[in-house]
Amino acid sequence: MGVEESQGDEQATDFFHRPHFSKMQELFEFHPQQNAKNPLVQRLFNRTDDKAWKWLTYCAQRHSLFCFVCLAYSKPNDPSVFIRGMTDWRHAYQRAEEHERSMAHRQCAEAYLLNCSRANIGHLLEGSQLAGHRELVKKRRQVLERVVEVVKVIGKRGLSYRSEHNEAAYLLGMDSLDHGNFLELIILLGKYDVCLKEHLSNIINKSKQIHASGTQGRDALVTLLSKTTVNSVIDAIKNLIEEKISTDITKAGMFSVQLDTTQDVSGKEQCSVILRYVTDTVHERLVAVVPCSSTTGQSFVTLLTKVLQRLKVDMGLCIGNSTDGASNMQGKYRGFSALMASSYPAHQHVWCYAHVLNLVLCDTTQSVIESGSLFELLNDIGVFIRESYTRVSVWEKQSQDKRHKRISPIGQTRWWAKHDALKKVFGNFQRPDDSLFVEVVSTLAGIMDLKTLKCAKQSQRIPRRFAAL
Repeated sequence: MGVEESQGDEQATDFFHRPHFSKMQELFEFHPQQNAKNPLVQRLFNRTDDKAWKWLTYCAQRHSLFCFVCLAYSKPNDPSVFIRGMTDWRHAYQRAEEHERSMAHRQCAEAYLLNCSRANIGHLLEGSQLAGHRELVKKRRQVLERVVEVVKVIGKRGLSYRSEHNEAAYLLGMDSLDHGNFLELIILLGKYDVCLKEHLSNIINKSKQIHASGTQGRDALVTLLSKTTVNSVIDAIKNLIEEKISTDITKAGMFSVQLDTTQDVSGKEQCSVILRYVTDTVHERLVAVVPCSSTTGQSFVTLLTKVLQRLKVDMGLCIGNSTDGASNMQGKYRGFSALMASSYPAHQHVWCYAHVLNLVLCDTTQSVIESGSLFELLNDIGVFIRESYTRVSVWEKQSQDKRHKRISPIGQTRWWAKHDALKKVFGNFQRPDDSLFVEVVSTLAGIMDLKTLKCAKQSQRIPRRFAAL
C-alpha cells in the first residue's frame, strides 16, 4: 500500500505526463523548462533567427523534448513524439518545425491562449455582450470627464449650478428654456463634442419615451447629468482639496487659524474657518463654513476641533490664531484665545488689525458730535439718492464724470468706508477738482424740481445740514 501511494505521488508530480484537470494550473506554472546544461539543447531555446519556441520544454532526466501545451490539451490518442518525448536530436530542428505547423498543435495552442485570457464557455458565449459593456463604460467615462470639467469651471467662476425648473432630460432639446448654468454648458459643449452630442441625443430620446409612457421618475435611465452626479463630483473635488491641504500642513509642520462669523441671507449665523500655512509660499485656505448655534469661546474651540478632525489635521500643529475684537474671542478666561492657549501653551493670538482699526475709527468718529453728524449726513445722501431710480437719473444728468461715480452708503465693517465717502464728496487735499460736492448740490436742486413731498423735504433738509456743519 505504501509503495502504491509513493508511486502515485511520484506520478502526480511528474509534469511530463498528461496531467489531471485539477493539476492543470500547476503544469502551466512549471513549464516551460528551457535551461539545459547540454549546449546542443540550449541552442534550441536561444535561436538567432528571432523565433522562440515557447511551447518547447526539456526533461533532463529523460533527455527528451516535450510540448507542454500538447501535454495539456491534446487528444488521448495523439501520436505526436513531443507528447511521448522527442529524442531524435540529429533532426531536432526539423521535428520541432513540423510539430509547430501541425493542426493538432495549433488547436492545443489556441486552447492554451484561451485559458491564459481566462476565456471559458461563459466568456465565449457572452463575448459580444462584454465587448459592448466595455464600450459603454468607455463612453460614459468620457462623458463624466466632461461633466467634471464643467463643474470645475462653474465652481471657479462662483456661479450657481442648477435652475429652478426645466432640468428633465426630455426638455434638454428645447433651446428656448433655461436649464441652469451646468446643463446649458453641457448642451453648448455637445454642439461641438461628438461624444457628448451622442450621449445627449440618446438620453433625450429615451427620456421622451419614458415621459410619454407615463412612468414616474427616470426608470433606471443613467444620464450622468442629474443633481446627484453633480453633488457627487463636488464632494469628490472637495475631498481631494481637503486631502491636499492636510498633506501640505503636515509637511509644513505648523499652521495658524482665522475664525469669523456673519449672518447669511436667511439670518443664520455662519462661522468661516481659514487655515494659514507656509510651504514655498504663504497659503490661506478656506476649509469650512459651519453653522453655529452658539458663539461662546468654548463653542468655537469645539467647532474648530471637529473641523480639523474631519480634515485629519493635528491640532497640536496649530501655533496661532487671528480673530476680531469681540468679547467671546478676547475674553481673558473663557474667550476662544484663552481656551486655545490653555490647551496648547505655544499657541499665540494675533488680533485682526483690520477689525481693530475699524472699531477704533468708529469710536473716534463718533466721539465728536460734528464728526458723527458729518458721516451720518454723507451716509444719508448716499441712501437718499439710491432709493429711487428717478433720483439716480437726476444724478447721472448732473454728473460731469463720464463714469457717473456714485456716493455709496458708508459700510459699518470696513475701516476705509468713511475715508472713501469723504474723498468722493470733498476730493483729496488741495485737489478739489476730484470732488463730487458740486454734483451733490446740483442733484439735490434737481430733485427739488420733481415736486414730490418726500423729495422736496429731504432735498431741502440736506443742504441746511451741510450749512450747519
